Amino acid sequence: MIKSNKLSKYKNISHGFFNRKGGKSKGIYKSLNCGVGSADNKKNVNNNLKIVCLKIGYSHKKLILLNQIHSTRFHVLNKSYKKNKKKLLGDALITDQRNVVIGILTADCVPVLIYDNKRKIISAIHAGWKGAYKGIVKKVIKFLLKNGSESKNLVAAIGPCISQKSYEIKKDFKTKFLRQSKKNEIFFKKIRNKTYFSLNKYVYYQLKSLGLKKIDIIAKDTYNPKNNFFSARRSIHKKENDYGRNISIIMIN
Repeated sequence: MIKSNKLSKYKNISHGFFNRKGGKSKGIYKSLNCGVGSADNKKNVNNNLKIVCLKIGYSHKKLILLNQIHSTRFHVLNKSYKKNKKKLLGDALITDQRNVVIGILTADCVPVLIYDNKRKIISAIHAGWKGAYKGIVKKVIKFLLKNGSESKNLVAAIGPCISQKSYEIKKDFKTKFLRQSKKNEIFFKKIRNKTYFSLNKYVYYQLKSLGLKKIDIIAKDTYNPKNNFFSARRSIHKKENDYGRNISIIMIN
């Protein structure tokens, strides 16, 4: 379990970014695959989710995950929210409720954990390039700011994701981002006629543009096998027919 230095300063929250180590799954899902939507054995995935929640000292029955769709949809979990078997559709969760574990699944995308240290509110955001481009991160932050949060009190941790050196992209990808803003040029790098994109830097600047100053970037490349994370891109390159998912969680104690 990897922790953010900035989030770790606050003792009334628990959080963690997990790689694939320490679980029950086998084969290409070895071992801590938390991907409920993967083709892995469901019992193994469930046991992995139990292991993850025990790491922060809580029951997996309190864990809320999303059916992630690379969108700008988010859900606010208040005291009237009742967990049921049908998962919420969207890419971010926000709550002020204690002892509710909110989580995001990734396999190269950016997991972002947010904490408002004044209002005691947490958020977990799934930001792949599509979601980040559409504005899921900005939408969540703007919602918090509109509803009483102040940027100086928001602490953000950008978790492990695919790094720029591993993220080769095609010309139309870059064109799309430059159409959005010419300033996006800074997120691209050309090496030997190949172009690479920095997803976590793109997310970082979105947070910064909304006034956040307490931002942590955990610079672990999920594509690099040495770091022991699940990676969609690496699985595709290895011609595997599926891949596991890493989990990132946060909870108000």
